[in-house]
Amino acid sequence: LFSMALQFLRSRWFYSQVPAEDAVGPGFSSPKTRPSLSEVMSSKRFRGVASAVVGLLFLTLVVHNSDRISAIRSLSSSPDKESSQVKSVAGQNDVDWSRYAYVQYVTDSHYLCNSVMFFERLDHVGSKADRVIMYPSSMLDSQATEGDTVDAKLLISARDVYGVKLVPIIVQRRQSADPTWADSFTKLLAFNQTQYERVLSIDSDSTLLQNVDDLFLLPPTPVAMPRAYWLYPEKEILSSQIMLVTPSADEFARIKAKIDSAGKNDYDMEIVNTLYRDSALILPHRPYDLLTRTIGGDHTEKYLGNDEEVFDAVAVYNEAKLLHFSDWPVHKPWLDSPPDLVQANQPKCVVNDDAEDCTARDLWLGFYTDFRARRKRVCDNLSSEKTSDTGRRS
Repeated sequence: LFSMALQFLRSRWFYSQVPAEDAVGPGFSSPKTRPSLSEVMSSKRFRGVASAVVGLLFLTLVVHNSDRISAIRSLSSSPDKESSQVKSVAGQNDVDWSRYAYVQYVTDSHYLCNSVMFFERLDHVGSKADRVIMYPSSMLDSQATEGDTVDAKLLISARDVYGVKLVPIIVQRRQSADPTWADSFTKLLAFNQTQYERVLSIDSDSTLLQNVDDLFLLPPTPVAMPRAYWLYPEKEILSSQIMLVTPSADEFARIKAKIDSAGKNDYDMEIVNTLYRDSALILPHRPYDLLTRTIGGDHTEKYLGNDEEVFDAVAVYNEAKLLHFSDWPVHKPWLDSPPDLVQANQPKCVVNDDAEDCTARDLWLGFYTDFRARRKRVCDNLSSEKTSDTGRRS
């Protein structure tokens, strides 16, 4: 491009050479000759054209390498090297979001309310993917326009207000000492939602803090899960609190076979680890799977992934996208915990520069206060119901 511009200048740019007195007589005009290369390059016209050519070259370079520039920016801003595969959804206007869905599973009224709260959060953060709720068929006919029970009204509200698709199911139950964990087998029906290319199954005892639609754009894989960082590396297992699933008949057949042969103390987490621990794509737990008790100081080095970075509860919270309630023996946030139990297990204040710092404690207490306030606002009648302690999942 540069040489073409130079040739253009030399072929059209002439000047009058000053003749010697004995070479030109009266009445003759001076002959026109081509300038030398150095003369062309020192001219103002050349500098102007050269600047335009350089600008055009730079613009061409940017256009042809925009994807690489974007990737570099993404890598430089990533808090965890594993998240480099996660693409931002910003500007992804050509994505057919109807191929993807968030899937919630419900086994009773309490988890139904949690799931509706989760869909409210999806709506709040502007998620574009479909929303599906799998619920006991006894709660509501999926085509019903009105209901006379709290469960039915909540399901209709989820459908009409938050655009949730209702999928009635038969709850997957097994003989076990803990019915809540046994009911969690229902979660694995996500592998059978073959009407979608990909689904995200997220436990409803969580608070969605930021949009996570970007996970749907990860490289193809049967399942993607984060490590259970609070157990790692002593126990190298995956967490089923958030699972990116590629539904298929073959994978669901494998899941179902494992459910049928599972032992009395085997649950969804054990099943998916047996099948996928060595083959799953690893989601970065930071920022996609933060436990509330980590804010209180438990397993902070494991969450950060190193022993050099100083744990900053506010910074960790601000970068987190999903917060999972796990503070046993403190009960789940929709259940009442005795005040002395809360006080004994809440994060402790620390003294920094002769001043008391209660930031972690205030954040932690705020998680529970916010959850209860949203539960009352979204679910109304369910918020005041007294229940036994069944919310012990980590």
